[in-house]
Amino acid sequence: MTYYPVNLDIAGRRCLVVGGGQVAERKVERLLQCGARVAVLSRQLTERLACLARDGAVEHVDSEYEAEKIGDAMLVIGATDREDVNDAVSRDCRRRGILVNIVDDPRRCDFILPSILQRGDLMVAVSTGGRSPALAKQIREDLEGCFGPEYSVLLDILAELRSKVTARGRSAAENKVLFEAVVRSDVLELIRAGDWDGVRVLVRHLTGEEIETRP
Repeated sequence: MTYYPVNLDIAGRRCLVVGGGQVAERKVERLLQCGARVAVLSRQLTERLACLARDGAVEHVDSEYEAEKIGDAMLVIGATDREDVNDAVSRDCRRRGILVNIVDDPRRCDFILPSILQRGDLMVAVSTGGRSPALAKQIREDLEGCFGPEYSVLLDILAELRSKVTARGRSAAENKVLFEAVVRSDVLELIRAGDWDGVRVLVRHLTGEEIETRP
């Protein structure tokens, strides 16, 4: 299987998680972080999921699984320990053309979830095509030592620069030279050292722009 990598915008969209255990809890937390409207279909919930439901952060569908409960979900994750339920979730979603993921069962999935390293808006996703989640996790943990919190700060700087530099009306090729000059400079070392004056001086020297972003 060759997967098509894509970052999916689910903000404000209804996503359904079938299951109420620890695995379902992790899936729900990630969906909420991405701004989805999350529904959890399960008779039983973990303490954390029950708290989210009481607070109105998620919709609790207190029921056994039935196809009708999918409703208008754009995406469904099956996270139960029952083979028959997971199989039904996969079949029902595929019949309706709804994206479905069954935890730890790539055969029943339209998509699989990578192991993710997050630094602010910087996301590094590691996937083994579903063949070894353990290896994907290990590689992600190795990468955590290479990409620290300074990358989140650098991304904020580059986003600010992008807005200011593109407003000049120069060609994309000229702008590219400036952005790459910053990325290839010693800016990360200065951020790590907390030398914010040095960061501002370096960016001004390379681009002619003053930055307002702070760590």
